[in-house]
Amino acid sequence: MVKTFLLQFVRSLRQSLQDLLPIIVVIAFFQIVVLKQGVPQFSQIVAGGLMVLVGLSLFVQGLQMALFPLGEEMAYSFVRKGNLWLLLLFAFTLGFGTTVAEPALIAIAQEAASIAASGGVIENVESARESYATGLRLVVALAVGFALLVGVIRILKGWPVQYLIIGGYIGVVLMTAIAPKEIIGIAYDSGGVTTSTVTVPLVAALGIGIANSIRGRDPLIDGFGLIAFASLTPMIFVMAYGMLF
Repeated sequence: MVKTFLLQFVRSLRQSLQDLLPIIVVIAFFQIVVLKQGVPQFSQIVAGGLMVLVGLSLFVQGLQMALFPLGEEMAYSFVRKGNLWLLLLFAFTLGFGTTVAEPALIAIAQEAASIAASGGVIENVESARESYATGLRLVVALAVGFALLVGVIRILKGWPVQYLIIGGYIGVVLMTAIAPKEIIGIAYDSGGVTTSTVTVPLVAALGIGIANSIRGRDPLIDGFGLIAFASLTPMIFVMAYGMLF
């Protein structure tokens, strides 16, 4: 078991190094050749880069060993149980829970609260900033939960994903025209930060697991697409939040 893990980790480490190498080359080229400057705090940057490399490798390995199998197995179990409402409740709570815990969303919500306070949109006191950030996180989490609920229904019914996506983005464009200007940029960024390290693996595993469990569904065609919903609905929900509150 340990030997297998070490072999898998070495392969993951090598793959992560290959993925990071283009970034390293580009930064080094512009820093040394174009800007003609030495690398500041070289030893600190090297140490940090090694931490990123090892952390990324462990993260990818953890996804393959735990999150993907867990998400798929839970999807199989709910489909075999045959209770639609339990499956939909699971999808909603999974989307809500993973999004609330998403580090990128926490960071962007805190930053948005600070900017809103400095711009006079909210009071520049800690309680107001915390309330703004918490409200934003909850709205985005509700949006992702709703997205997974709709996405699961799409897989069960076999609806074409492109029609729902096109309709959703038409709604985004229309709401952009009437939403407060202060909330539009935050809404658009909220759609991106939700599809990050915690949310994506479990959402993808859920969709693939459900598609694998239902006769007549192709995991390649029907199993993917949930992440697109997860990045679309927060834009609509956050703009609606700005318009109402």
